[in-house]
Amino acid sequence: MTLASITNWPRLEHPVLVLGLEGWVDAGFAAATAVNALLESTPHEVVATFDADALLDHRSRRPTLRISHGIHGPLTWPELRLLAATQTGGRSLLVLSGPEPDLRWHEWTSEVVALGLRLGVELVIGIGAFPAPVPHTRAVRLAATANNEELAGKVGFLPAAMDVPAGAQAVLEVGFGDAGIPSVGVWARVPHYASGTPYPEAAAALLDELASLTGVAINTDALHQAGRRACDQIQGLIEASEEHSAMVRQLEEQLDAEVGMSATGFNRLPTGDELAAELERFLRGEGREGR
Repeated sequence: MTLASITNWPRLEHPVLVLGLEGWVDAGFAAATAVNALLESTPHEVVATFDADALLDHRSRRPTLRISHGIHGPLTWPELRLLAATQTGGRSLLVLSGPEPDLRWHEWTSEVVALGLRLGVELVIGIGAFPAPVPHTRAVRLAATANNEELAGKVGFLPAAMDVPAGAQAVLEVGFGDAGIPSVGVWARVPHYASGTPYPEAAAALLDELASLTGVAINTDALHQAGRRACDQIQGLIEASEEHSAMVRQLEEQLDAEVGMSATGFNRLPTGDELAAELERFLRGEGREGR
């Protein structure tokens, strides 16, 4: 392998590979929060690191320099790592974390798939979140993309055909599927008006689904508590504006009337510019109320 440096070969039990890469769609920072919570709650060790100089454009993903009273401190470089959590109570979790590569996707995908096969990976689960026309007053809904109908049906999916830009996780999911390993991408739907701020309830939903799919016990109580606090804050802001309150009521009615999100409902998803404008207006409203 030219891009991966193997640190050790851990003893694994029916391993599941969790894909938690940064750099693609992650509304409410849900996937990043879920990965951090998972790693913080589970002892883990490094299995492999990947050559950041070969894979990343450091002008777009610059290292962080700590400066203390004018004196240079250490540099923190972005890292792409494969970690193993083996003390999960019956099934091992492998976590691929860090920024998605900027370069050499074909070669990197082949190496990750080959490494996964050598480690005996039995299932691949990617996690992410996208902004959607859903209200914060309802439970987080999930949508799946998978390489077989059974996995997609377990989570639920958007009943539509569409062409979308693919992130590195999707490329890996397809690559593992081509190698005969079941793979599924689990996506949380985050209210579009809250997609630019942390939304812990979506992170909790992702980890709850990960636990359901793998049988691994994952404690999400702290995330759910943080999610309730965040939703209470959003509710306070919403109630201060009749326009926003009407928007939320409309989203509630639409969601309650649907068994699942329809193709038409998905096509009404606001554009990126519309989402940014709505969030900016929302935050401006927050600032005015605080004066």
